[in-house]
Amino acid sequence: MIHHIELYVSNLEKSKSFWSWLLNELNYTVYQEWDRGISYKHGDVYIVFVPVEDGFDEPNYHRKRVGLNHLAFHAQSKEQVDNLAKRMKQKGIRLLYEDRFPYAGGSEHYALFAEDPDRIKVEIVALEC
Repeated sequence: MIHHIELYVSNLEKSKSFWSWLLNELNYTVYQEWDRGISYKHGDVYIVFVPVEDGFDEPNYHRKRVGLNHLAFHAQSKEQVDNLAKRMKQKGIRLLYEDRFPYAGGSEHYALFAEDPDRIKVEIVALEC
């Protein structure tokens, strides 16, 4: 079981804006918050966001380089996936594979794919398929 994940972000406020509402929708709660970071917890697992240290912000993150490809989260239902997709569009969040939504991951994989402010791919998968 994963204990926690910590991500460096380019702009903490932009990341908080994106992740706070999304993780709240997925039943995470704020776990810790300090002037240089924030974490969200669900069960025993938590995710931490902190600003990248000066001098380490180049090159920018890209999921196709060595390292993290994406984070995938469980949704409670297909309806939740649909609702999150609609809200992300309203918020101007970039959706990935929109032309194949909700089956971009395959005909039996009901999911939403989007990017956070640093272009980290986020996947929300319906539990019922």
